[in-house]
Amino acid sequence: MSPGWPAEANEDLPVPRSVATEVPFPCGVSHAGLYLHIPFCSHLCPFCPYNRCSYEAMAFTRFEQAAHQEIDLYQPHLAGTAIGSLYVGGGTPTVDPAGLGRLLDHLRRVFEIGGPTCVELHPANMDDKCLAILRAAGVSQVSIGVESLSDELLGRIGRSHDAATARDGVDRAVEAGFDSVNVDLMFALPGQSLEDWESDLAEILKRPVDQVSTYPLFGFPYSDLGRSERFGGIRRPAGRQVRRMLAATDRRAREAGFERCAVWSWIRPGRKKFSSVTRHHYVGFGPSAASMIGSHFYVNTFDVDAYAACLPARRPIALAMPADRRLEMAYWLFWRAYELEINDDAFTSVFGSGESLDGVFGMLLRPLAVAGMMRRHQKGWSITGSGAYWIHRVQNEYSLNYINRLWGKCRAQPWLAEIVL
Repeated sequence: MSPGWPAEANEDLPVPRSVATEVPFPCGVSHAGLYLHIPFCSHLCPFCPYNRCSYEAMAFTRFEQAAHQEIDLYQPHLAGTAIGSLYVGGGTPTVDPAGLGRLLDHLRRVFEIGGPTCVELHPANMDDKCLAILRAAGVSQVSIGVESLSDELLGRIGRSHDAATARDGVDRAVEAGFDSVNVDLMFALPGQSLEDWESDLAEILKRPVDQVSTYPLFGFPYSDLGRSERFGGIRRPAGRQVRRMLAATDRRAREAGFERCAVWSWIRPGRKKFSSVTRHHYVGFGPSAASMIGSHFYVNTFDVDAYAACLPARRPIALAMPADRRLEMAYWLFWRAYELEINDDAFTSVFGSGESLDGVFGMLLRPLAVAGMMRRHQKGWSITGSGAYWIHRVQNEYSLNYINRLWGKCRAQPWLAEIVL
C-alpha cells in the first residue's frame, strides 16, 4: 500500500477495503490510547486537510448522540485494556464546549484512563468558561493552534483569529493550570521570511509554555487551499527553505532552554510531553477517526450523517485493512523514530523476547547510521539532527501521498469498496 507504487506492485500488500463486518473488536489489546474526533468548526481554514464541516447545533446534536452510542459499543470489548491516554482533535473540539464536556465525562466514566487527557484548542474558541469546562472534565494537556503571530500571515492562510487573540489564549491557558500547554506554529508560509519565523519563535519561547511544535504549510490538493483560486499561487515550500527554518527553530529553542523531543517539537526540561500521534495501539471514535489494534487498521466514515445513521446498529467503519506483525512493527518503528529515540527494551516489551530490534530492523538502521542519520548507543538508537530532517521529509511525502489519497476519497464519498494507494 505504499504511495505511488504501480498497481502490480501492490498484489501482495494490504489494500484498504470495506470489510467492517470482518474487523474484530479490540479484544485482548493490553494497552491502547483513545482518540475522539469532533469534525465541526465555526470557521473552515482553507489550509486544513483534516475532516471538518461547518458547525450547526442540530448537526452537532446528531453527532454527539452517535458518538455516545459508539463509545457504548466499544465499552465491553476494552474491559481489561489499560488506557494510557485520551486525545481529542478536530475540527475544533471546543466549538461546542458543553457537548465536548458531556463526551469527555462519558469516556472517563466507562474507561479507566490512566494517562493524560489532551485537547486541541483554537484561539477563537477557548474563552474562560470553555477552559473551566475542560478542567472540570479532567483535561490535563492542551495544544493551541496559534500558527503565527503576524496578522498579515494569518490573513494570507485564511485563519479566523488575529495575533492578539492568540497571545491572550496562550496566556489564559497557562494561567488555567493545565499540566502541559503546547503551542503550534506554522512555518514556510507564503511570504514568510526567515526573520518573520524567528520573530514568532522568539515571542512564544519567552512565554511560560511547556512545549512548542512547528509544522510547514502542507499543500494538500484536495483541501480548500489546494482547490481555491485565491490560494492558487501557494506551492509546497522548497526543501532548502524548510531546512533553514528547521535549523533556526532548533537553534532558537535550545538557546531558550528547550530540548528537542520529536521531529517537530521542543520541550522545557522536566515538563510533561504533549503528543498526539505516537500511540502504538489506539481506538478512535467519531467521523474519520482511525483505529490501530494490531490485527487491523481501520477508518470510520468521514460523513457525519452517514456516521450517525449506522449507529448504534453497527460500527461506522468505512475502510479497513489487515495489519500483519511486520507491518505493526514498522508502524511502531516509524513513531519511535519520530520521537528521536528507538529503545531496545521498549521493542522487546511490545513484541516479546523472541524478537530483537536489531534482528528485525538492523539491515535498515545500520546503513542509516553510516549515513550519519542515526547513532547506536547502549540502550538503542538515537536520531541525529540530519536524520530528523529526513524523517520530516519522509513524513511530508507520506502526508502528501498516502493521506492525500485516502482522506481525499473518503471525504468525497461516505462508503467506499476499496482504495488502492
